[in-house]
Amino acid sequence: MTRRLVVVVVAVAILAALAAVAFRPSSPHGTASASAFDLPALTGSGRVQLSTYRGKPVVVTLYASWCTACLTELPGFARVASSLRGRVQFIAVDSQETGDGAAFAQGFGLVGAGFALARDIGQSSTGGLFKAYGARGLPVTVVYGPSGSLDWKALEAVPEALLRQELARLEGV
Repeated sequence: MTRRLVVVVVAVAILAALAAVAFRPSSPHGTASASAFDLPALTGSGRVQLSTYRGKPVVVTLYASWCTACLTELPGFARVASSLRGRVQFIAVDSQETGDGAAFAQGFGLVGAGFALARDIGQSSTGGLFKAYGARGLPVTVVYGPSGSLDWKALEAVPEALLRQELARLEGV
């Protein structure tokens, strides 16, 4: 009788483990607050964490492939990122996506310009950096100082000249 009980207990444990794996949320895991984030990489299995870049200014932009304002903003961001490579870290976060955010970022050469690419967590406006930043739409741009403090936020498209001006004013770059 004892052996039969052990078999039943083991079987129940295996079924419980399988159920936990099968019914876990399918959304990517991570944390997203305005002061710290740990997001899944846009492609592959890596992570993009704000804390990794402590010691240098960080520019975060939230975008989506359907965002028409992002079409005009991202070329300038890529130019600024290229010119400040090594002094300022740029992170592009695909948020509110309904299409192919990776292909969109590739079209602007963001990785080649020095961007880290991440995927926002949460669904639509209910989670992730989109909600943490108080966004109402896209694009969103945030500048963090070398200490990790949030220094500047724009809830609209940012022209290249304004981005350069704010980085010079806030960070001296």
